[in-house]
Amino acid sequence: MKAITIKAMWRPLALAIFAVALTGCATTTGKIDPYEKYNRKVFAFNDAVDTHALKPAATAYKRVLPGVVQTGVNNFFYNLSDVWSSANNLMQGKGERGLSDMTRVVINSTFGLAGLLDIATDAGLPRHTEDFGQTLGYWGVPPGPYVMLPLLGPSTLRDTVGLPLDIAADPWGYGVTSRVRNLGTVLRVVDQRAVLLDASTLLEAAALGDRYEFIRDGYLQQRKSKVFDGEISRKAAKEARADEEPDARGIAAPYVDTDPDAVKKDSKANLKAEPITEPITEPKAEPKAEPKADPVKPVSSETPAK
Repeated sequence: MKAITIKAMWRPLALAIFAVALTGCATTTGKIDPYEKYNRKVFAFNDAVDTHALKPAATAYKRVLPGVVQTGVNNFFYNLSDVWSSANNLMQGKGERGLSDMTRVVINSTFGLAGLLDIATDAGLPRHTEDFGQTLGYWGVPPGPYVMLPLLGPSTLRDTVGLPLDIAADPWGYGVTSRVRNLGTVLRVVDQRAVLLDASTLLEAAALGDRYEFIRDGYLQQRKSKVFDGEISRKAAKEARADEEPDARGIAAPYVDTDPDAVKKDSKANLKAEPITEPITEPKAEPKAEPKADPVKPVSSETPAK
């Protein structure tokens, strides 16, 4: 059923991408937020839901569950998202990163107990989070107008077009019952909100003026940075990746205390006898004590009286 849905999605998806390209050209020199009136109403609705439902649930989740359990839940769902990140990296021509993310999935899914443990990061394989909106932006599709989605938060027209494919390509939900899928989705959302509790507190403190504009501008800057991996263009991103020198010992590095070459040098140095810097002196013999002579009694010259 899902495979048929994905195939049926490609035609309207292509048309939507074309529409995004047209609207993006029209809004590049105009306002980035032409639907501000509508977006503000959705923002107020999302803020109310977060204040009265999602944030209290995330606070209780973080307070009740042990940290190791929260880490395991977070790792499990991130391991699933690495599958789609790998595919998007490959679609963007980032072969090394795509294979690295797929290797992460294999390692964490086997040795990491189905993704509960993030062994791949400790082994020198960092995560490269990507989605289809970033892939569209990487190949030149403009972001289009800013859009605030109900319950999902800030987005752009381009990212909204790619969102159905992101949802359909998510491995979670395949091979499980609808009840398990829904419970897992709720757990996933609460876990993500719990991770952002501290960040939301700082955000509220930093947004001294209009919170809506603060979040909108920050989101647009963040998405632009993510599309080109922190660079200003696709060409600059390629040059930055070319400068990266892959380390063949990246997997073994976290488990080695020192450099193997240094260990060899130290072992060879230890085999050599250290030179003796102090002169060797023979112990001095102690003088033998001479025997003392018995004292001689003096002979008296007087004769005893008879």
